[in-house]
Amino acid sequence: MDKLDKNVKEKHNSGLLKSSLLVSFYTGLSRIAGLLRDIVFARFIGAEALADVFFVAFKIPNFFRRIFAEGAFSQAFVPVLGEYRENRSKNEIKSFIGKVSGTLAMTLGLFTLIFILAIPIFSAIFAPSWYLNNPDKFDALTSMLRITFPYLFFISLTGLAGAVLQSYDKFSVPAATPIILNISLITAAICLSPFFDFPVFALAWGVLIAGAIQLCFQLPFLYRAELLVYPSVDWKDSGVKKILKLMAPAIFGVSVSQINLLLDTILATFLPTGSVSWLYYSDRITELPLGIFAIAIAVVILPNLSRMHASSSTKSFSQTLDWAIRMVFLIALPATSALLILSEPILMTLFYYGEVMTPMDMRMASYSLLAYALGLLGFMLIKILAPGFFARQDMVTPVKVGIIAMTSNMFLNLILVFPLFYMFGMGHVGLALATSLSAFLNAGLLFYFLIKKKYYTPSHGWFRFFMQVTLALVSMIAMVIIASEHVGIFHRDFWLSTTAWNRGSRILLISVLGFFAYSVSLYCFGLRKIDLSAPHKRVSS
Repeated sequence: MDKLDKNVKEKHNSGLLKSSLLVSFYTGLSRIAGLLRDIVFARFIGAEALADVFFVAFKIPNFFRRIFAEGAFSQAFVPVLGEYRENRSKNEIKSFIGKVSGTLAMTLGLFTLIFILAIPIFSAIFAPSWYLNNPDKFDALTSMLRITFPYLFFISLTGLAGAVLQSYDKFSVPAATPIILNISLITAAICLSPFFDFPVFALAWGVLIAGAIQLCFQLPFLYRAELLVYPSVDWKDSGVKKILKLMAPAIFGVSVSQINLLLDTILATFLPTGSVSWLYYSDRITELPLGIFAIAIAVVILPNLSRMHASSSTKSFSQTLDWAIRMVFLIALPATSALLILSEPILMTLFYYGEVMTPMDMRMASYSLLAYALGLLGFMLIKILAPGFFARQDMVTPVKVGIIAMTSNMFLNLILVFPLFYMFGMGHVGLALATSLSAFLNAGLLFYFLIKKKYYTPSHGWFRFFMQVTLALVSMIAMVIIASEHVGIFHRDFWLSTTAWNRGSRILLISVLGFFAYSVSLYCFGLRKIDLSAPHKRVSS
């Protein structure tokens, strides 16, 4: 590789790092707003029966959103749009976007209408235990879903707009858009809930309002980029046909983790009241590093990988994947360690507010957080590895992997959930643990097929990189444990009696010290910025 080629590669990977950091920044703001939202939830609705109902009513449209907006549609649309960018004129691209947006809008509109008309049937499918044994919860769920489900229509079109912007390397606006949802829900909880007999219905309206605002927020940026076009429906268009063809298998393949989470929710409705909420709060903590880092990296690399595949840049394709995988290990391992050590103190800091959230709620949520934390590396790797197939328009392989992971998750649920429930009263932990184990199976198979199909070849220096991260991780864990003992974070009685501010300041101090120890150790053991931005210059192991 000559000097010019090296400079191009280094500039490219440096650009990926900068774009990922930008997306991480805005995603981080969104996740912080999401934590504030969940703190408000904990204050207003806690883990009571109707809180479980709201979390299910919120999770169902979110499940379909992750298929239409962030899942199969996005993974099929972005590579095709990348081809159009490489090979078509601006007018052809705008025509393609218009036809896709019109076809998607019509499909979503019909689907939403059918779902609303048949809500009792779908509610019985997603919450069979409530249908059979708890008519009050079931009636509340059907009423709430009529409000929350149309959110799917708006947020999916928002996802389309965001995918267009991301394909043109405009990452900040789509990354910042989810903040609107959190602001809307916080406002609904504080300002609207006093006007409802049951405060959770105010949150349902907050979800719907947020969807409409998020779509409207992105339109001016599309207009400024000259990409806002009038939608039209054209099922015969070659681009639309190609997306539909790619989406068919991808709907299952890309949504495996979401289907697993939804199955967890269905099974949780058979468990004691509070189980859905315990899973929700622990899952939200796990989603913080997953959303800030893994999803941000995946958002950045997919359009880049798609363009590399379209231009037959095989080596750059592999190097970009290699860079992304290294970044995941660099982030996931310390995040997992911190969550395993500080699970209950973190939950107590964020969500413990006396009457509506009890110490028992926090303890039960901490157990499921431990189980989710064990799978964090697997969750993050899936987000990074799957685009390696989607960018090459290979949707079949992730589907095969998804079927295996899905089957294993169901099997693990059967052998973990009810035994843990009957022996220890912690069936929800079995749900979380099954999800984590199946995530590792999913990630492992994706990695295996990426190498087998020669989509990805690991670069040199992985052994050296693992040694650097491992030694830094040991330093961080030692610092976190010593600091935790010093500030009394493991003394539960003190932790329960102190103020939220005191809890928060101590967790923040420990987090800063842990991050400092990890970062300094990485530097002392030889990891440099060039190792993260220029794969070709890494030292061979």
